[in-house]
Parts: sequence; C-alpha cells; structure tokens
Amino acid sequence: MLIKKIAILFSGEGSNLEKLLDFLHNKTFQHCTITVVTTICNRPDAKGIEKSRRFGIEPLIIDHTRYASREDFDEALVKAIHQSGAELSVLAGFMRILTPIFTHNVKAINLHPSLLPLFKGGSAIKDSFDSPMKIAGVSVHYVSEELDGGDIIAQRCFEKSENMSFEAFEDKIHAIEHELLPQTVKKLLDRK
Repeated sequence: MLIKKIAILFSGEGSNLEKLLDFLHNKTFQHCTITVVTTICNRPDAKGIEKSRRFGIEPLIIDHTRYASREDFDEALVKAIHQSGAELSVLAGFMRILTPIFTHNVKAINLHPSLLPLFKGGSAIKDSFDSPMKIAGVSVHYVSEELDGGDIIAQRCFEKSENMSFEAFEDKIHAIEHELLPQTVKKLLDRK
C-alpha cells in the first residue's frame, strides 16, 4: 500500500490539527495510507502542542520571533518540511504570511474561514458575520504568494439564520472546518 506523508502546521489551539490527526494519521484508505510525519508550530506556548503529543507526534517548534525576517523563518520551515519527507503540507490555523521562499518550494493547502475570494485575512469570520450576505462558509485552497489567493480546492457553505449570534456563527464555521479539511486532504491524496 502506498504511503502518503503529510506535515501539519499550526499556531494555536490545534482543534483542526486534532481533527486531521484523528481522521488521517496512520489510516488506510482505498489507494493509500496517510501518515503525518511532522507537526510544526511557530508558537512555543500553543495549546495544540499537547494535542499533537497525544497522538505520539512531538511537534517541531520553529518560533518565528527568533528569526530576523520572514524569509529566514520560511527558510527554516522549508528545510524542516523537506527533511520530514512530507509531500503535502496542511496549514491548519497556521497564522503566518508566507513568502515566495515557502510558496515556491512547498506544496501546501490552507484552511480559511470564509467563502473565498471574499473576506481574506485574519478577521475573516468577523467580516463574514458582519456582512449583509445570507450565506457564509469555509474554503480550502492551495497556498500561493497572494494571501488567501491560491486556487480553491473545496468549499462548504451554510445559510445564516436571521438572529444568529456571533458565537453560534463562529461555532458553525469551526464545525464545517473540522469536517471539510480532513475530507479534502483525503480526497487529494487517496487517488490512483
């Protein structure tokens, strides 16, 4: 059985990291077995570190504050990913703007909490909630030099209810993220 190796990059709570590990790590599907060969975090105090350890994966901490520039940080990131043997990197709440040093050397996908191309950037959930749009959703896209601008791979939407609170809206976004990202990775890798 073919083994497909992935890296997961995260910065915070690690809820999407946990869902990815639970759904994909060392699981055999129709055409392959998917293995998470490394998890990488840029924040030494991130809660997701413990979640990675619970799956037996000691995360690699590459603290972005220890690098003089974005490019220097991205160089360390690319080196670590290449050394891991990962063929796909999955950004799951990885809160860094990446330079061409990363985007030209690593095949990566990103999870974004809006229906791209709308509401790019770090305040996407709030911007989407505050908009007059009647639907909202989540996107998975390839990472490119343009922030949240790579080709869209998958999207899922829901209808905003009339008196929906921000908390309920955010919970719905996260629930969709937790399903869509693992399913998208499986679909990308589990093919002939």
